[in-house]
Amino acid sequence: MAEVRRILAAHLPDHPAESVTPLGAGLDNVTYDVDGELVVRFARAPDPERTDREARLLAAVARVSPLPVPEPVLAVPGLGCLAYRRLPGTPLLDLPRPPRVATIAGALGGFLAALHGIPAAVVADLVDVDDAPLAVWLADAAATYPEVAPHLPPDHRPPVAAFLGTAPPDDATGTAVFTHHDLGIEHVLVDPRTWTVTGVVDWTDAAVADPAHDLGLVLRDLGPEALDAALAALGATVDDDPALRDRATFHARCGLLEDLAHGLATGRRAYVDKSLAALPWLFPASLSR
Repeated sequence: MAEVRRILAAHLPDHPAESVTPLGAGLDNVTYDVDGELVVRFARAPDPERTDREARLLAAVARVSPLPVPEPVLAVPGLGCLAYRRLPGTPLLDLPRPPRVATIAGALGGFLAALHGIPAAVVADLVDVDDAPLAVWLADAAATYPEVAPHLPPDHRPPVAAFLGTAPPDDATGTAVFTHHDLGIEHVLVDPRTWTVTGVVDWTDAAVADPAHDLGLVLRDLGPEALDAALAALGATVDDDPALRDRATFHARCGLLEDLAHGLATGRRAYVDKSLAALPWLFPASLSR
């Protein structure tokens, strides 16, 4: 917190930083709230080039996104530091299951459609390409399984094992788009009174990648009704890629095991709870029969 104050004093001297409070810590970043107005984020492993690219990327995304995104007011690439005006709202992860998942997912689908419409060439120097084969995702999920298996209800262990023992869907060909690439509910802000989406945060993993990955996280965290709503908002993309739903389901299942492992390792109960809540729609007992 002293480092936050030092950086702001050096680069934003008009901001007093009277209150600096830890806001959260993920796999990649640690964030702080400053006076309820700024979010200051540090990368755990500073990469100056990556921080500079992300700052430029956020400015580009803000020009086209139908949902608010962080717009940097300060970047200190050498420290892996970004500061931006705090967006209103609460992460969906920190709230009870919303009563209007289709409305939220429809907004996210429209948001993804806007991102997918940005030509990959426009962001080529700002994000990486993630073209890892689905077999790699499955291998990573299988490696995670032993540590999470004891925490799964017994009825759901056979379906998970059956999934891990089945070949993945065919890899996507010619469908890579610019996307957020980590659209879990921890990164979606909403107004808890109206359930209106008020922002999408954490663009560290933005990439040119298979659109099925983010759609899979919508399915994982919000359920089948939400995936239907998001797919409806994408319309033409579904027509062009009939296997999109199958790959989204695959990513949802891999992502559930990943988030469950993360929640167990870090003691963040919200990740554990959301992962266990998704078992009935992602790993129903009938899957192993």
